[in-house]
Amino acid sequence: MFNFLTRKDVRKILKRKDSDAGEKGRALEELRASLFNEFRSSEGAKRQQQRICGPISALSFNFLVAVGIIFMNKMVLQTVKFKFPILLTLIHYLVSWFLMAVLKAFSILPSSPSSKSTRMSTLFTLGFVMSLSTGFANVSLKYNSIGFYQMAKIAVTPSIVLAEFVLYRKKVSLPKAIALTVVSIGVAVATVTDLQFHFFGACVALAWIVPSAVNKILWSRLQQQENWTALSLMWKTTPITLIFLAAMMPCLDPPGVLSFDWNFGNTLVIFGSAILGFLLQWSGALALGATSAISHVVLGQFKTCVILLGNYYLFGSNPGAISIFGAFTAIAGMSVYTYLNMRPQPNKVTPWQASTFPKSKLGKENGGTHDEHYGAESV
Repeated sequence: MFNFLTRKDVRKILKRKDSDAGEKGRALEELRASLFNEFRSSEGAKRQQQRICGPISALSFNFLVAVGIIFMNKMVLQTVKFKFPILLTLIHYLVSWFLMAVLKAFSILPSSPSSKSTRMSTLFTLGFVMSLSTGFANVSLKYNSIGFYQMAKIAVTPSIVLAEFVLYRKKVSLPKAIALTVVSIGVAVATVTDLQFHFFGACVALAWIVPSAVNKILWSRLQQQENWTALSLMWKTTPITLIFLAAMMPCLDPPGVLSFDWNFGNTLVIFGSAILGFLLQWSGALALGATSAISHVVLGQFKTCVILLGNYYLFGSNPGAISIFGAFTAIAGMSVYTYLNMRPQPNKVTPWQASTFPKSKLGKENGGTHDEHYGAESV
């Protein structure tokens, strides 16, 4: 009448429970590893950045922040009378580093790839050229007119094309080259009426061209080919940039920093400019990672044309018929360039596909290994 369990039966039951517990534990570990790979590894963080911030959203974000910081910096330089462009850039990067440190403290900052994937010399070069690019740009804006600054910026486009061809054998198709030429001519015509410059400012503007081109190329290439996200790359390179900006400050900034009126209102405006500076750096890095160095330059030229036409239509300023014609010509060239970029290109591995393929597979499809990505490439 009573069914008694033998020792053998008890052992079987306990063994089955241990097996079920082991399977649940393994499933939990696999889930934990999957979540870690998605949120904390560099590959997972890169996939998240690609899903959340595509080319259109990245370029739009960068465009809005760039327009906002123009007006904010104009207030800093003209209303607040803060005449120290390198120090202003240094404050921008200090605030950026502090905000990223807060993100890292809360484990929100994306992880960086392993140190083996990117040479330290590459990160050092990026931090160095970033300090030159942003520092020289602000000094150029202080001494030269906006028109001369834009004329110098036009030279960045052929510099990028030449540098990418020399370094990576990357070629620009003829239709895109024609479209970029039309854009450059249009911007030159639009800004030709405002070419006031200082000799020292002109020298700084010319010295700014090459670092600006190299800066954009490295930002774009490191994100697209080595699993860096915008924030993780900013976190690694900002300390290097700060060191070089501090070294440049005695040479390029005028004396009188300590005599500046650091009242609450002035400090608040400068801090607001620094917040926008962080957003500009972040959005610019996102745009470079989602598109290319040339596309980012074209976006900057589009911003110039929009501001010129906006002042004409909204605020009644009259830059002249020639400038308006040049702005519309440049926008037409940008439209053609954008159309050519968005056309489907068969038999080409896009940056989005490149980041998801194993390196060996990608190397085979491109005709070489990951370390030998200098073969001819057309865009």
